[in-house]
Amino acid sequence: MSSQPTTQSHSDTDSSPLLLPAKVLQSDQEALQAARELADVARHNAASRDQQRKLPWAEIEQFTRSGLGSISIPKAYGGPEVSFVTIAEVFRLISAADPALGQIPQNQFGILQLVRLTATEAQKQRIFRAVLDGWRIGNAGPERGTKDTLTLKARITRKGDDFSISGEKFYSTGALYAHWVAVKALDDEGRQRLAFVRRGSRGLRIIDDWSGFGQRTTASGTVLLEQVPVDADLVVDNWRQRDVPNIQGAASQLIQAAIDAGIAEAAIEDAISFVREKSRPWIEAKVERNSDDPYVIADIGRLKLDLHAAEALLRRAAKVLDEVNAGPIDDAAAARASIAVAEAKVLTTEISLQASEKLFELAGSRASLAEYNLDRHWRNARVHTLHDPVRWKYHAVGAYYLNGTLPARHSWI
Repeated sequence: MSSQPTTQSHSDTDSSPLLLPAKVLQSDQEALQAARELADVARHNAASRDQQRKLPWAEIEQFTRSGLGSISIPKAYGGPEVSFVTIAEVFRLISAADPALGQIPQNQFGILQLVRLTATEAQKQRIFRAVLDGWRIGNAGPERGTKDTLTLKARITRKGDDFSISGEKFYSTGALYAHWVAVKALDDEGRQRLAFVRRGSRGLRIIDDWSGFGQRTTASGTVLLEQVPVDADLVVDNWRQRDVPNIQGAASQLIQAAIDAGIAEAAIEDAISFVREKSRPWIEAKVERNSDDPYVIADIGRLKLDLHAAEALLRRAAKVLDEVNAGPIDDAAAARASIAVAEAKVLTTEISLQASEKLFELAGSRASLAEYNLDRHWRNARVHTLHDPVRWKYHAVGAYYLNGTLPARHSWI
């Protein structure tokens, strides 16, 4: 089978996106520099892309060409294998510029963790090499109309030497931009498998019907599969994940938290700029500028403190993942990683929502005008933080410290 997908137009949702040469970064410093350069580009038109639901094709292509898509690939397979501290910072930097752009490759990183944990050696060689060459992986895991996010109706069945997969997926972030769509389905024995479906495969349809009021350009819509053929060597036994202690869920959640931290930073910076440059002071403050209002000053101070606290826990969580990943991972180590990330996720969730709401109170009614599109910060924060409820993060942290209860082992903890 050829390692190159067919190059076709982006306007055809059933065709493959462009495959362009990708750089392989050599260090954490190079990864951070590439993220800063992408953020500088993405920031310019992020607000208008959100207003128009214009998909960030050029920006996601830059993400891939720069080598950022492969920074988590192990050194043993030719990748830079940067630290989790760097991965979190890369996603925070990009998401401060455009959180939709930050979310699009989020699932690729989670899927690569699954490959590292459960794939065969041959599968690792093939998939990691493809990502290093510039292939993107999209997600087709969650479904609508099921009991919960872990319940699947999609089925994968043996067809001679290969497989066939059928089902309907939603919240398929990254699929529209991908060369491979990673599809979770149950096999004939009721075990979950992860199939890498090549774009352009017969029976595969990707529909850009995402209508969420936030994260508008993630194209997190529908994937339809009708007896789609899949090579047997591209079907991963990801059910094995539950059999061994691991940090796959913690690694995925770390990126979620980093995206929320980026949203919070952008909201606070826009609040500060608007207060300084456009807002009028409240009459009872008896000051010349809104930025001299003592209550506004205090609120900005509180937002900055809360943001710095969230960022500190995010860095701490990433360091814990690096420490755990460096040695044998047992149940206790896996739990330590999950709890550290859960703590960070609580604060990044809360500051992203708080900052994006407080922006309007501090900046005033003028900030609500559509021309500024400042409501995108709250819309993005509200939608992205709905992935998993913070109330259960508090519960996991409390149960861990109070009763020694280890958190569940899945992608949401």
